[in-house]
Amino acid sequence: MKFDALAGPNPVDRLTVVGQPHDRFEAKLKTTGTATYAYEHHGIAPNICYGYILGAGISKGRIKAIDTRQAEAAPGVLGVVTYRNAGPLGTGKFYVQHMLASLDVDHYHQPVAVVVAETFEQARAAASLVRIDYVRSAGRFDLGAQLTSAPTAPQMAFGGPTETHVGNFERAYSEAEFKVDETYTVPDQAHAMMEPHATIASWDGDNLTCWTSIQQMNWGTRDLGLILGIPRENVRLVSTFIGGGFGGKGTVQSDLVLAAVAAKVVRRPVKVALQRPIMFNNTIHRPKTIQRIRLGATRDGRLTAVGHESLSGNLAGGRTEPTTLSTRMLYAGENRMTRVRLATLDLAEGNAMRAPGEAPGLMALEIAMDEMAEKLRMDPVTFRILNDTKVDPENPDRPFSSRPFVECLRTGAERFGWSARNAQPSQVREGHWFVGLGMASAIRGAPIARAGARVRLDRNGLLTVETDMTDIGTGSYTIVQQTAAEMMGVPIDRVVAKLGDSSFPETPGSGGQQGAASVTAGVYAACMKLRQVVAQRLGFIASETEFVAGEVRFGNRNVSLARAAADSDIVVEDSMEFGELSRQFAIQTFGAHFAEVAVNAFTGEIRVRRMLAVCAAGRILNPKTARSQVIGGMTMGVGAALMEEMAVDTRQGFFVNHDLAGYEVPVHADVPHLDAVFIDEVDPAISPVKAKGVGELGLTGVAPALANAVYNATGVRVRQYPVTLDKFLDQLPVVS
Repeated sequence: MKFDALAGPNPVDRLTVVGQPHDRFEAKLKTTGTATYAYEHHGIAPNICYGYILGAGISKGRIKAIDTRQAEAAPGVLGVVTYRNAGPLGTGKFYVQHMLASLDVDHYHQPVAVVVAETFEQARAAASLVRIDYVRSAGRFDLGAQLTSAPTAPQMAFGGPTETHVGNFERAYSEAEFKVDETYTVPDQAHAMMEPHATIASWDGDNLTCWTSIQQMNWGTRDLGLILGIPRENVRLVSTFIGGGFGGKGTVQSDLVLAAVAAKVVRRPVKVALQRPIMFNNTIHRPKTIQRIRLGATRDGRLTAVGHESLSGNLAGGRTEPTTLSTRMLYAGENRMTRVRLATLDLAEGNAMRAPGEAPGLMALEIAMDEMAEKLRMDPVTFRILNDTKVDPENPDRPFSSRPFVECLRTGAERFGWSARNAQPSQVREGHWFVGLGMASAIRGAPIARAGARVRLDRNGLLTVETDMTDIGTGSYTIVQQTAAEMMGVPIDRVVAKLGDSSFPETPGSGGQQGAASVTAGVYAACMKLRQVVAQRLGFIASETEFVAGEVRFGNRNVSLARAAADSDIVVEDSMEFGELSRQFAIQTFGAHFAEVAVNAFTGEIRVRRMLAVCAAGRILNPKTARSQVIGGMTMGVGAALMEEMAVDTRQGFFVNHDLAGYEVPVHADVPHLDAVFIDEVDPAISPVKAKGVGELGLTGVAPALANAVYNATGVRVRQYPVTLDKFLDQLPVVS
């Protein structure tokens, strides 16, 4: 099915199942411990053995010699895989990292060997017996040292230009009456998902099946095929449940590659999980950025110059963090300039992490907007509303498909009690605590991609939907069930969703905030085809047939849906393909975040008291699961604002705090009750379902809202995340 015109009325608009707060299908399975994750599959292949990855002990250099003899002689050991017996390994399309070091070591904890044994404990013990001699070489580990020498990046992380220019930014900025020119730093951050990367790999001749934890099946089969040098058609991936990903499991990582390689070498199925301390330096992460924001404005608050320059680092050939995406779309301003640059660093690869580009970009832009509002003596919400735009600021002929941005701001301000905020910092005290309010805007692209589904109707009237879409804790199973149930006029419990198998029809998977919009469009297409087949079987005219309450109705005839499949099951497959609407319209999601914090006047301790997110993301398919996604993003934003930082040893070249003891993330005591509300909107330009993604929108803007609240509480501006007490304690106002 082709979607190339604005969506009109259709069966989804009934909203009897779609749009309702259904419980997640897999909730009971997860809360009772019966959901099966990648490492937990038992009995799927005979004689499973265990692999243990040994990471490089240096950050840059060469392998002089590897001695595996003691390890190979250890109890239970079946083999030791190194570059000498692994065979040639390539790289995938999205990640540039090499999953097994050859003679060259690219970064710390790059895999150098996989020890395979009968048990995990035997493999782990034998790994300590592998002897590797290295020759160290000088590496580049400090992004700040690359500020003056890094070239403009050859490409952005997810497409788009590395530089944009509208009007004459430099002249407009120099002539502006009010100016902001500040630099903001966002550190390296880890995905730190609960479930570690894990894979079970089994070969059957030339065909490979892997039970793994991966977000995007289509990328996974493509990249694993490229790395192993086999046709992607020979690869089957199964990822039924995923314990969090945040982009870190977007495609192939070392567990998947090396389980497959080890299984080939020892000729048995192999199970590999990345131990937590190796994940931080072995897999991808959100790379550090150093961002300069320059804003120019008139006395009445109109932006006349908007400039955003950003530097990030990566392995040679890697992608830059596209921090300027939000700046290019969020506010008006006739004269604009954005530029991203990329430095080569010898650290683990920087790549996609929840809301890549927008999340760290807004961490800079939204502080700068508050700094400008203060110079203008304007309310921050009023200042943002004044600079709203209805068209793409870089392409005035391209309107937004929908843009309830101002409604988000006003709704949030009213619900949060923003009018009670004292604009003068450090003026509100409660005992030994300074209290402050802060806010920030949110924006995230609303991409959508070709997605397919297969639907089966059986003689009992039960619908089974198959699609390779994954569920990373987002509720994918449930929204697939809801869409099919709405389309076919049956209760949700009459739909079975089967996901996470690359042998099913292809979708873009869970990533980039495109999964929900894409997969529901694919299910819509398949169900439209099923409706036609059912009507034909019953002798009805499809365009005049209704599917309601488990019945098929045409004129004065009503028959059960099951009757159409009485003789044999009906199986149809279709996909939704998208035309030019995304070029005609700027399609985005919008939001506004509000936060209240208290800062201890003597210790500098920061406590988050309350937070509110107001989001506009098209039709909300399931308000319960959507709210869960938003408050999850808000929690992640608390970490980004106040605690998360992968500390780099710039001498030895690795992330020092590479476990969950040293890398701090929010816990229950850090997070108060969070409030998330949705603006009622539909967007007919995105798909027939008129829904957009929301999971990453819930994160963008959270961190700067908290940083702005800390400033309002203390009067001390921190421009280097995370906002920790060591950065402002000595500047706190003196209190008696």
